[in-house]
Amino acid sequence: MKVKKSLTLALVGTMLFSGLLAGCGSNNKTKEEATTAHPSGLKPYELKMYLIGGPQKDLNLVLGEINKYTKEKINATLDITMFDWGDYDKKMQVITASGEPYDIAFTASWTNDFRRNAANGTFMGLNDLLDKYGKETKAALDPRFLEGTKIKGEIYGVPVNKELGQQWVWRFNKKYLDKYKMDISNVRTLEDLEPLLKTIKASEPGNITPLAVAKNYKPYLPFDYVLGDELPIGVYMDSKDGKVVNVLETPELEQSLDTMRRFYQAGYLRPDVATLDGIDNIKTGQWFADREITQPYADKGWSRPAGYEIVSSPMHDPYVYTQSAAGSMHGISVTSGDPDRAMMFLNLLNTDKYLRNLINYGIEGTHYKKISENVIEDLPAMKDSYAMPGFSLGNMYLTYLHADEPADKWDAFKKFNDSATEAPTFGFAFDSTPVKTEVAAINNVSKEFIPALFTGSVDPKVYLPKATKKFKEAGLDKVIAEVQKQFDEWKATKK
Repeated sequence: MKVKKSLTLALVGTMLFSGLLAGCGSNNKTKEEATTAHPSGLKPYELKMYLIGGPQKDLNLVLGEINKYTKEKINATLDITMFDWGDYDKKMQVITASGEPYDIAFTASWTNDFRRNAANGTFMGLNDLLDKYGKETKAALDPRFLEGTKIKGEIYGVPVNKELGQQWVWRFNKKYLDKYKMDISNVRTLEDLEPLLKTIKASEPGNITPLAVAKNYKPYLPFDYVLGDELPIGVYMDSKDGKVVNVLETPELEQSLDTMRRFYQAGYLRPDVATLDGIDNIKTGQWFADREITQPYADKGWSRPAGYEIVSSPMHDPYVYTQSAAGSMHGISVTSGDPDRAMMFLNLLNTDKYLRNLINYGIEGTHYKKISENVIEDLPAMKDSYAMPGFSLGNMYLTYLHADEPADKWDAFKKFNDSATEAPTFGFAFDSTPVKTEVAAINNVSKEFIPALFTGSVDPKVYLPKATKKFKEAGLDKVIAEVQKQFDEWKATKK
């Protein structure tokens, strides 16, 4: 309630201020307003934007060029603040709770959760704004991006045009595959991976980590998780009846836990895996296999910054989940002083090739050089001073390619998206309000049990029954029943 109250007060204050400005007649314009008049009739405005990623040394330098361009286009300048990966969610929660005015923020299903923000009244509904100022952006997107991110028919974030399907892969440090002549063409399951890990452990004792994962590791299982894979509530991918199940009670999970326990006891994982926040295996090179979400030509994208070759093998065919449609988005705050201008900027960001590459790669001649019209080569300053997370910045299809990337990269993305099958609950938005106490309680149980259990750090025969009991005591069955009720109601509307 405090969040809603502070946001409401901030919004009312903004509206009153706008009203006062509107009440000033044309004869009362200041000299500054007159000298900054724009052909479009728009007054100058500074957009405050929050983005995820490590702060960049040359951000202000690049912003200088961005602002020259956006001032010309929409008479707006941009002020960007970046928060590092591990801090972003917490920082944005503090900003939201304070009611601090801003215009645009990165949001997703996995950080600064757009559904939570929509429920709290943090983000504006964007249907009308998209129709008015974002028609080109809508036209560029696979319709499933917008369909998967609607909440009761309203869109609360502008999705980034990138891979829509989600596919987990096993990644491998290729030099070890070559060294031991290993074939990964049919490696999909944990059991398929086991003989390779055994070879590495026996042949490279103490030198590398055979399976380099951290405490957030989850086995790939054939479930569509309704509340994310942190909570054991899902629907079988091949479900015909849409039954919501407790994943803890399925044979698929039991088998995976037994296998991971065997891996842990064999020394294939780090002993501290259950408490490990992350593992910087790519930088050190001291690893054999890990897991990651892929996209077309991802192997090349991973190999370039690593400085050595990384290859992968898919765990499953690609699916479109509600969460994957919301994997990278931009929301407009209800505290924005000019939501129209915010949407104008987002439309530019997703349709204007010059602006999109400027914010992504920096300044030509300083951070990169062009090899041809659409192909670039990084200069040292890009790595040292301006290495932005491209997937979080807008329409990926507009970005330049590197020389080692195939010319058909973006065509491959489209084919990948077209090939992805919709998961059973795609487009379903669960409203946790009726069971918010139980959801909070089972989240706490998840933090207590899941890292140790899923990484094989404890005996599943002992700890799985304990975890299941704790989840049920926290209200898991009640949450599953509510999910089933809402899911059935949603399916009825789709028919």
